[in-house]
Amino acid sequence: MTEKIAFIGAGNMARSLVGGMLRHGAPATSIVAADPVVDQRTGMAALGITTTDVNAQAIDGAAIIVLAVKPQALRAVVQGLARSLKDGQLLISIAAGVPIDAIFRWASRDVGIVRCMPNTPALYGVGVTALFANGHVTPRQAAAAESILTAVGEIVWVTNEAALDAVTAISGSGPAYFFYLMEAMIEAGIDLGLDATTSRMLTLKTAYGAAVMANQSDIAPAQLRRNVTSPGGTTERAISVLDAGRCRALIVDALRQAERRSVELAVEFGTQ
Repeated sequence: MTEKIAFIGAGNMARSLVGGMLRHGAPATSIVAADPVVDQRTGMAALGITTTDVNAQAIDGAAIIVLAVKPQALRAVVQGLARSLKDGQLLISIAAGVPIDAIFRWASRDVGIVRCMPNTPALYGVGVTALFANGHVTPRQAAAAESILTAVGEIVWVTNEAALDAVTAISGSGPAYFFYLMEAMIEAGIDLGLDATTSRMLTLKTAYGAAVMANQSDIAPAQLRRNVTSPGGTTERAISVLDAGRCRALIVDALRQAERRSVELAVEFGTQ
């Protein structure tokens, strides 16, 4: 990560990536970020890197360009960069839903592109990101993309771009599903007589503990659940209510709908 890396966009995810890279030893002098918003640039400058409000200036001499803008802004950004792009530069897009062929078309150049689907826990260094590369990405560039994204969590490469729609449904949108369950548990705790602070603490620490157990154990989640579920006990009674309400089927359907919407967004953005 000693080559120049330019970030186009200096929002929360970009700052998390830069912060992670710096913690992993990337020199601040190798990183530059461009953003039209003064406050965003100020936040990045506080990390010790160079900032600018001129995108073309940021990518001049950069080996890697990280596109960290909102999906609806990506077309204008890439088209604005097209004349300044050079052979051998790598584009890394973290804009959800925008397919590689659209970025490639807007760039008007045979450029290597890695499309990524990170999730919001990356803001705390515990994210998971799926990556897909087009045919112009070299092994060295793929390794560089890995080094950037592993700075904020774990990564996985997918073998086809369509798989990113499933990734979006599982991990991209996934944190919201767990937050939804936490909301319900906190409300239930209050309804059962706990004060709000206690109910929140018990819920969040239980969620954290369960995640640690699932991550650090070789036992499948289904078996971990069975281990907690004593015959005739409280957990079995609760699970029976969830099963009677077809909770598992609803979760599967919810993820299918999320995947379907991801496909729809890719078509919308890709035809712009």
